Amino acid sequence: MELRQLAVVVAVAEEGGFTAAAQRLRTVQSTVSTVVRALERDLGTPLFHRTTHRVVLTPAGEAFMPAARAALDAAARARAAVSPVGGRVRLGVCPGLLADWHRALAALRHVHPALAVEVLQVRAGAVGTVLRQSTVDVVLTVVASCGASAEYSAGLNGHAAADGGADLAAGSATKDLAPGSLPRPAPDDLVTTPLPRDELVLATAPGGSPSAPADLSELSLVDFPPGWALREAVDQAFPCRRRSLEVDDPAVAAGLVRAGLAACVLPASAAARFPDLTVRRFDRPPPWQLGALHRGDPSAAVAALLAQLG
Repeated sequence: MELRQLAVVVAVAEEGGFTAAAQRLRTVQSTVSTVVRALERDLGTPLFHRTTHRVVLTPAGEAFMPAARAALDAAARARAAVSPVGGRVRLGVCPGLLADWHRALAALRHVHPALAVEVLQVRAGAVGTVLRQSTVDVVLTVVASCGASAEYSAGLNGHAAADGGADLAAGSATKDLAPGSLPRPAPDDLVTTPLPRDELVLATAPGGSPSAPADLSELSLVDFPPGWALREAVDQAFPCRRRSLEVDDPAVAAGLVRAGLAACVLPASAAARFPDLTVRRFDRPPPWQLGALHRGDPSAAVAALLAQLG
């Protein structure tokens, strides 16, 4: 039994699926499935119940998780004892990313308990300014979103489409991405570290039709407030949609979707928090690439944070 196997199993349990776990671990789904099956063979028992829509722990898996997490925590503390990082790092977060960055901070605390982290909200248009003025050390933001006003056809075809897009936020690092490419370095002395890729999906009420309309202009959608990164991305991807409901809480948005009052465009990682909703993938997913922007030659504290974010 290896630590890597334990990390993969914990990721599947926490993310609720093999695809989401693969995105978190920056690998492919087949690798995650292979690692889990190999560990299950070694243990002589399945750790997960696999269904069409979700993956849940078996009783054996439930019993296995605390020990697996304890082993990973012990390994992290052992690494920190050899090369701990102290000091302070200031993390700026643009509103409306709906990303699980708190998990990175929790892991950072285990690995580097002497490193203090401050979190500040940063407007997308002020990213470059706050970094150059040293108000923050790192900013989480969208570094690629769709800049072209194109209609995106939604459907459950089971195939991921190539990403592409243009710069969304001022001070961002990406412009005119080729399909499948990653963001280029930001101008001047700002550098972009791409985060694991996510995908925008359409969440609808449980038990809905597996097909989605090619034109979302007639579909009632839940929107998030202006200034949120997700709102900006959806505005650009679907400029002709109807704005019928606006909320500032993903859980409230999920409740409206669950009640059949509207649909909602969400990052796949955020939609996975609500497994009872029907998730429909787009034939051409609107680009949604998050990144960490920082100054060149990061300090040890910034490097430690980037290692956990990635």
